[in-house]
Amino acid sequence: MTMSFLNPVTTQTWTNGRHLVRCVKVIQETWDTRTFCFMAEQPVMFFFKPGQFVTLELEIDGQQVMRSYTISSSPSVPYSFSITVKRIPGGMVSNWLHDNLGVNDELAVHGPAGNFNVIDYPAEKVLMLSGGVGITPLMSMARWFFDTNAAVDLQFVHSARTPRDIIFHRELEHIFSRIPEFRLHIVCERSDELGDAWAGFRGYLGLPMLELMAPDFMDREIFCCGPTPYMLAIKQLLRAQGFDMSRYHEESFGATPVEVQEEVLEHVEQAEAEAEELDVADMISVEFRQSGKSVRIQPGDTVHTAAAKLGLHIPKACGMGICGTCRVPLASGQVDMEHNGGITDEDVADGYILSCCSKPLGDVVVEY
Repeated sequence: MTMSFLNPVTTQTWTNGRHLVRCVKVIQETWDTRTFCFMAEQPVMFFFKPGQFVTLELEIDGQQVMRSYTISSSPSVPYSFSITVKRIPGGMVSNWLHDNLGVNDELAVHGPAGNFNVIDYPAEKVLMLSGGVGITPLMSMARWFFDTNAAVDLQFVHSARTPRDIIFHRELEHIFSRIPEFRLHIVCERSDELGDAWAGFRGYLGLPMLELMAPDFMDREIFCCGPTPYMLAIKQLLRAQGFDMSRYHEESFGATPVEVQEEVLEHVEQAEAEAEELDVADMISVEFRQSGKSVRIQPGDTVHTAAAKLGLHIPKACGMGICGTCRVPLASGQVDMEHNGGITDEDVADGYILSCCSKPLGDVVVEY
């Protein structure tokens, strides 16, 4: 049956790539956290999976800087998107955004990207665990569930340092007061300096507290985001209880976790030892066709490493195949690309790779 009374949508829609946007609103969420709202000059429907992120392309003190931030808004409000940024002491980008980015300012963003989302892992019973500004992707998910009247049993647990550090506090209370299947639990480490009373959970989230909040947490799909120590503690707690970790999902861009740093260090040390015995004939040629440059690299090195050896700057933000910023076309040859959601199947089919996590399997030619 043809539904002739429906008109097709002709508005442009968002795809993973570089886009110019304009800041249209700045909201002071807490004393040190702001939300920046963006739109395109020509209407664009910003479709994305709740939990995904964008990478901002900024110029700070004459230097190009790329930094990834989770989208805190919901795709159910599609003509704009928002990021929520906490001012970090000594943080170059967060402080610059707070001090410089205002209404009508324009910037380029790359994305959306990321495997951490509720669309790819649907479940009837969900537990969301967040710490500090790690609430942002989970807020996008909760807003999506709320706006779409999703049939989801949701337990939402947020940990903050003090009552005045609770991001989205009023909106959380509004959302969770209207749907019986949504339950909100907030944990504050301590009272704040202003002496505001706090009658809720106090201290740090642990097993006894979690069992009070969500006795059936073992039966739920779990989404977690927060500081690295927070996520490590949550994983340790769940593993100790025998939780099926295939049903645990966490946001993973940002500072490289300690275990990743150690793994990288081991690889570097091993590579240095093997390099002494490496025959030049075993090295791989990487040609950058547009630049007219080429270099030979060791097996296991990435395309991005090859570019750096030639002084070519391929922009990147995460270095772990998450943000998609370092996407380049592969003209010929094959690579082993171990990415973390920063590139779509369509882009791969079109011949694109992420230079930060692509290791040539033989001589390759890159369009750059």
